Amino acid sequence: MAEEKKAVPEKKKYRPSPPAGAPAWMVTYSDLVTLLLTFFVLLLSMANMDPIRFTEASSSLKEAIGIRKDPVHVEFAIPVMPSPPITQFSPVQEQTTTKVYEKIRSQIDSLRMRDQVGVLKRDDESVVLRIEDDLLFAPGEATISPQSFTMLRGVADIIRPLPMDLRIEGHTDNQPFADLRTGNWDLSVARAVAVLRFFNQSDLLPLDRMAAVGYGKERPVADNQDEAGQARNRRVDFVLRLKGNTGVKPSGAGSGPIPL
Repeated sequence: MAEEKKAVPEKKKYRPSPPAGAPAWMVTYSDLVTLLLTFFVLLLSMANMDPIRFTEASSSLKEAIGIRKDPVHVEFAIPVMPSPPITQFSPVQEQTTTKVYEKIRSQIDSLRMRDQVGVLKRDDESVVLRIEDDLLFAPGEATISPQSFTMLRGVADIIRPLPMDLRIEGHTDNQPFADLRTGNWDLSVARAVAVLRFFNQSDLLPLDRMAAVGYGKERPVADNQDEAGQARNRRVDFVLRLKGNTGVKPSGAGSGPIPL
């Protein structure tokens, strides 16, 4: 009888040890979950800011995954806050006018026009450039002196980029004219119109930004009892106000606001 062969134990197959850390599929799964979380956070933020975009995104998502094909109609109302009325106490108007005033003062100083053009800020949110009449006109005349053309062009260059409308005001003193056909009011109107015409014909400022008005002797800034006060009252004022700002005129300042 043949000798039985001794059973030879089978060699164990070598199995490599698993790598340290999470399995590879876990990394992919984590990325997917993170992207989904980011996506839904974006949807939530869109829902808080804009309900229209949120509704469109939600409908698109449901259609893409086959839950619902029809867009979702959601009833909502977007609140509209009414704009506050613009008054002389409006802080935005006040801040803007102050910035314009400071900018004009700086430009006048840089152009060395302080001795020719005065600038002041009124309580009704307007900025005024003031020029005495002897720099623009001969006594009793309404024709602009050629020597003042350069100065007026400088004033127009300052006004042109500003978001403001311009009212050109003519003023005189209380002294009557020898020619009875010409009064103080007529002269003040003619001078204001002459400046407006110069700006328009020289293509310095458009007509839709300007208006001309004459007050004669009715709005003095100094006492008419002496020559110095009379000289201050004979002037042309360039009144600048923000576009669309009707404002409310302070009490005691006259009969009603004059539109630009």
